[in-house]
Amino acid sequence: MRRVVAVAVVLFAAILGQPTRAEVLIGMAGPMTGKDAWFGQQMGQGATLATADINAAGGVLGQQVRLITADDFCDPKQAVAAAKKLVGDGVIFVDGHFCSHAAIPASEIYEGAGVLLISPASINPMLTETGRANVFRVIPRDDADAIMAGNYLADHWADRRIAILHDNTTWGAGIAEATKKQLNRRGLTEAVYDSYDPGSTDYTPEIAKLQAADIDVVYVGGYHTEVALLVRAARDRGYPVQFVVGPSLATEEFGLIAGPAAEGTLFTFLADPRRNQEAAPVVKRFQASGFEPEGYTLYAYAAVQVWAQAAEKAGSLELQAMIASLRKHQFDTVLGPIAFDEKGDVTTQTPKWHVWRGGKYVPLE
Repeated sequence: MRRVVAVAVVLFAAILGQPTRAEVLIGMAGPMTGKDAWFGQQMGQGATLATADINAAGGVLGQQVRLITADDFCDPKQAVAAAKKLVGDGVIFVDGHFCSHAAIPASEIYEGAGVLLISPASINPMLTETGRANVFRVIPRDDADAIMAGNYLADHWADRRIAILHDNTTWGAGIAEATKKQLNRRGLTEAVYDSYDPGSTDYTPEIAKLQAADIDVVYVGGYHTEVALLVRAARDRGYPVQFVVGPSLATEEFGLIAGPAAEGTLFTFLADPRRNQEAAPVVKRFQASGFEPEGYTLYAYAAVQVWAQAAEKAGSLELQAMIASLRKHQFDTVLGPIAFDEKGDVTTQTPKWHVWRGGKYVPLE
């Protein structure tokens, strides 16, 4: 009965020539629960504030925007279910996912439904290499991180024994393999190339194996929880192996899990956007609410910014018009200027080295 009344009100308003308050639905998908929920919280906070700021400025093309959140648990099957839920809810754009092995199968659902996807965090090359025109990301793919890591290992530890580990996920194995290839291109061969099982609570056997092989430095393609436990296991044995990691440690949870063992851990990540002049007002509002916008918070915020600006430049929310707008224009965001290539990969951001010091991560000087 309520739905009938609501429809009647809309029709009556239209007959009288009065505007109706149309609403645009968008989605945010990420690990809202599970071991990667810290990143899901970052993304959710970023997308939520960006939506509120857009609405406060008048919305998109004169329409208010409503955000719907879906939990993918960083799991491929749950990501597909989350994507189907968002499509069923009627969203036209999704800000997500975090894990590449969740984003890739979900992107197929969005493509079939004509929904735009802009990822703030999924960096495996296959997300855009599949050729889906509806897929973009505001973060560089892990090819760039792997080249940096391979070169850094070769430049700093050419005369030392190097190991490369990964967690068998799409992203972890992918960035580890790409780092290995770059190290090999530099004329060096790793002493150990191995995997570990994510989800374990004790990585002492893996660390003992590295120590027995006299490994001096280990590159890890894996997520922050397991890396923290690996680092702790090494320090508990008094083993000073240097850890070098991909862009998964930009969260204070790594420091909370690793404790003092986090000290000196190196990882690649983009320059901290909290330091950007463009981000200062947004960062202040986050901090005033008691939330520190670290890690992927501002990337999720930027994805919504890009979507809204692309719509205004296109003068339309229709998918093909949005795709053309995203490929043609540059966008002003909290990350700085954002532009995309024909694959949907960002062309205006490059990774930097960071190090954990004193319980927080800072740029490596």
